[in-house]
Parts: sequence; structure tokens; C-alpha cells
Amino acid sequence: MKVLFLELDTDGSWAVAALGPAFLAAYLRKHGHEASFLRVPVDRGVADIAEDIRREEPGLIGVSLTTRQWLRARDLLADLRRISNIPVIVGGLHPTFSPEDVLAHDGIDYLCMGEGEAALLELVEALEAGVAVDDGHVRNIWAKGGVRPKLRDPIEPLDSVPFMARDMLDERWGVRHFSTQRGCPFPCTYCAARMYDRLYATSDTTSYGRRRSHANVLAELAELRAQGPLNYIIFLDDTFTINHPWVREFCKVYQRDFKIPFSLHARVETVNETMLHELAAAGCYHIVYGVESGSERVRREIMKRWATNQRFRDVFRWTKEAGIMPTANYIIGTPGETRAEMAETIALHHELQPADFGFFVFYPYPGTDLFLTCREKGYLPDDYLTRPANHRQSILNLPGVTQADIAAVYDQWTEIRAAAAVRRSGGADTEAVANDVRMAAMRG
Repeated sequence: MKVLFLELDTDGSWAVAALGPAFLAAYLRKHGHEASFLRVPVDRGVADIAEDIRREEPGLIGVSLTTRQWLRARDLLADLRRISNIPVIVGGLHPTFSPEDVLAHDGIDYLCMGEGEAALLELVEALEAGVAVDDGHVRNIWAKGGVRPKLRDPIEPLDSVPFMARDMLDERWGVRHFSTQRGCPFPCTYCAARMYDRLYATSDTTSYGRRRSHANVLAELAELRAQGPLNYIIFLDDTFTINHPWVREFCKVYQRDFKIPFSLHARVETVNETMLHELAAAGCYHIVYGVESGSERVRREIMKRWATNQRFRDVFRWTKEAGIMPTANYIIGTPGETRAEMAETIALHHELQPADFGFFVFYPYPGTDLFLTCREKGYLPDDYLTRPANHRQSILNLPGVTQADIAAVYDQWTEIRAAAAVRRSGGADTEAVANDVRMAAMRG
């Protein structure tokens, strides 16, 4: 059978497609099936999309979805069903944590909860054999109108998963994206990554947290280098620096065999001065840290993050001294945060002086603890399921802080970014540079 994976753009063409289909396609191909990829631009009409799909002649359509993509997917798949009977399966973060709502909509026949490689293969083989799966016997796969399935054990070891099918990622310019692990042990209340661990912990499966071996990661890198330009590596693991012995050994072998510039995501609790210098020697050029709030109370009591502001100051200083560019990410309008605490975040930012930064209005993603809090306390609007997920405006009705308050802080951050862009422009048209930043902030 041939499975066609759709990548649904929501604002513009993303630099890279979702990683999930790249793993799924590789797994299907390993077992004798076909897989192809179709990016669906925002301005592509339904009739044209249907014709694009018809040319591919798939037996099944797959769509990996975040909450940001969900509303477009919901409407598009319903429209496609009126002119096509090709079965559709959806998976990813949003379907995993909002399965009942997702399956209730037209144009969706199957939903994959959690890890999908072995589950999708079993579904494909069942469809080819004409075997119904609505009785839940295909673990992880929930059929419309069927019973909720149990979860199967996560694939172990991760080294047994084939290397990603790179034709599914739409990568460019020799920049490659990598994942070395699955699962996250940290309890951040605003993030759905930890919820996968919890999802599997409530079943009879083994632990969801796993990591590839150094040999497996380096073998994939070597294969890519042999195929063409390999200019930059982006490690997309939620926290690359979790296991210090693994990271230190990686630095040694990567420095010896590759030393290609790379970036990663880390937490300040998981790095130290020595490790940062080891990462820099190996080729690390850029680290993204989630600062989230400048208020220690907000981080500790609301976000379940216990690092102190002094730890952030130290780690950002160490990172810069090691020759690595630090990026900081901040969240605005977390439930329970005051306007004064939002100002504390701006103050900490000016102390940290990161090379770059991102700022995002809090959005309650399904599956997270803070989503449950918002629902229980009545902060969500009645029509929240039909509102686009974005990080420009708050959708919440919070006590003590208005949506206008949060919008004003977002505007402050926009002006901080505009000023930073003007400083970096080196004498270019300062007003034009600042306006470009403001327009980008409006798009989110």
C-alpha cells in the first residue's frame, strides 16, 4: 500500500516538515510499502489539493497535526471527503491528546495515539487484508466509531527504527534536523512533551523515555554526509543535555569525526561550565534555553520549574564565554502570572542579554496540566475549540489580568525585538527594519 503524508502549512511554508512522517515513511518502506510527501500551501485550493492527491494514487492519507494545524486540517479533510473516499489517519500531538473531538469530525477515519511506526504498519496490513480494526485490536489505532485501543510498548531500542526518510522533511541548504531521543522527564505544566511519558505511564507499557546510541546517531550523520552537503545540524530533542555521560561521549566522537556546526535545546539545570566548553569544542554554535518567566514564583509554583534567576544568569554567561550563542524563549500571560511578574521577565531578559530571543503569548495546549487548570477554573472561552491556536493573543479570561494587559506586554516585547534588530542592522534603514519586526510579530 502507498501512504501519502500531507504537511499542512498554516501561515507560510515552514523550513522543515514534521519529523513524525519521516520516521513513519522509513518504517513503512522497510516493510515493503510505499510512502510519499505532499506539502499543502495555505493558498492551495481544495480542488487542486484533491488533484495533487489523485496523481499520487495513495491507499491511505496520513496527517501529523499540532494544535496550530488542527483547524485547517479539520476543514480541509472534511472538504476532501466530499470528493474523495481515500481513508485518512491523523496522528501527532493534537490527535493524541484530543482524540474524541478529532474523531468526531468528517473526513477522519483513524487516529493514532502516541508512537506510530509499528501501529501504522499494522493498520496498513489490516486494510490491505480487508480486516476491520474498530474492535481496538490494533494498539494505538482508534477507528471512528470503534473502541479506544490500548497502547503498545514503545519501540525498544530506538536504534531499531530506520533513519528518517529525508524526502519527507523538505530540508534545504545542507541543514539537517535530528532527533536522538524520545520522551522528556521534566514536569513543565505548559508543555505537551511530558504528557507522552504520562500517557504511557498509565498503561501497561514500558517507559517512553529512550535514547539512540552514539554509533546509531553518527552512522546517520555519516550517511547524510556521503549523500550531499552537510552544513549544519539542528538537534530537535526537547533537552539534548539530559544525560551527561551520553553528551560528553557524543562531544568526543562528534568532534573527532564531524565537527560540523550544530544547535540544540537545553535547560539551565542540565548544563555546567565544563559541559558548555565541551559542546563548543565539538562544534556547538547555538543553544536555545527556555527561560519562560523572570519570576521565580511563576516558574516554581505555576510552571514546575525550579531553576533560580541566578542560575540563568550564570548559564547565559558561561554559554557566551564558551563561544556559543544563547537564545532565550519567554512566555507571556501564563495563568496566575501578574502584570508585575511579566515585567520581571523583561527585566531578566535585559540582564541575560541573549544573542536572540522568542516571546510567545501562553496558549493552553490540550494534554498539558495548565490546559486542565484553565478548563477547571473556567478560563477557557466557550468556543475555544474553534479558535486558532496562536501565540500573539491570549484567548483566556483570567482573573486580575486582562487580554489587553497581555497584548500590551506583547507589544513591549515587539519593540524590544525591533530595537535589537535595528542595533544589528549596522546603519541600515532603521525604520524599515523596525517595521519588518513589527509585521512579523503581528503574524506570530
